[in-house]
Amino acid sequence: MSLRSPLSRARGLGASKQGTHHWYVQRISAVAMLPLMLWLIFAIAGLAGSDHGAVAEWVASPVNTTLLVILVATMFYHALLGTQVVIEDYLHHEGAKMAVLIATRFALIVGGVIGVVAVLKTSFGA
Repeated sequence: MSLRSPLSRARGLGASKQGTHHWYVQRISAVAMLPLMLWLIFAIAGLAGSDHGAVAEWVASPVNTTLLVILVATMFYHALLGTQVVIEDYLHHEGAKMAVLIATRFALIVGGVIGVVAVLKTSFGA
């Protein structure tokens, strides 16, 4: 018989004590994307009807390049966090869960790097 309360026994237990941090970071990335997405929507609306050269020139602006890189990185990070939660919640076989988590993480990191490289390549006119 233990003299500890149920709350005392439960405290400190859990997957890896990262649940709150994960939730908090996902909310921060969502809030960060809101003004970035609004900026992108209005910028694209302003570029409607422009040719490729004008859009490439717009991307080459240092402010636009920086904001696009931040947006791409934030979007893929947010997607990584969200898909991780879905996979952990709905896949119950540990082997399949680990394989899908690794594959998804790899795909999203590669996608994010490709997006950042595309923005930089357009910006620097390669």
